[in-house]
Amino acid sequence: MYAIVEIAGQQFKVEKDRFIYTHRLQGNEGDEVTFDKVLLVEDNGTVSIGEPQVSGASVTGEVLAQVKGDKVIVFKKKRRKGYKTKNGHRQQFTKVLIKDILI
Repeated sequence: MYAIVEIAGQQFKVEKDRFIYTHRLQGNEGDEVTFDKVLLVEDNGTVSIGEPQVSGASVTGEVLAQVKGDKVIVFKKKRRKGYKTKNGHRQQFTKVLIKDILI
C-alpha cells in the first residue's frame, strides 16, 4: 500500500513504516503530523485517484528530527574582470516517519 501526498508544494510517494525528508515543517521531535492532500492511493492493486484529492484519505506521520541537507557551493566568476564570489547553502529538512495511510 502506498500513496502520493502533496507536502509543502511537493509530491511524495509514501509507504507505511518508511521515512521521508520534506522541507522544514513546524513541530518538534515526537510530534504527530497529518497530511490531508492525498492525490492517489494504491491498496492491493486497487488504485484510487483524486480529483484533485482523494476524499476522506489522510496520511499520519511522526516528526523524527529537524536536519540540514548537504552543503551546496555557489561559485560565480566573470573571466578577465577580477570578479569571483563563493557562497554556501544548507537546506533545512524535516525527517518524517510515515505511521499510517487511511482511506
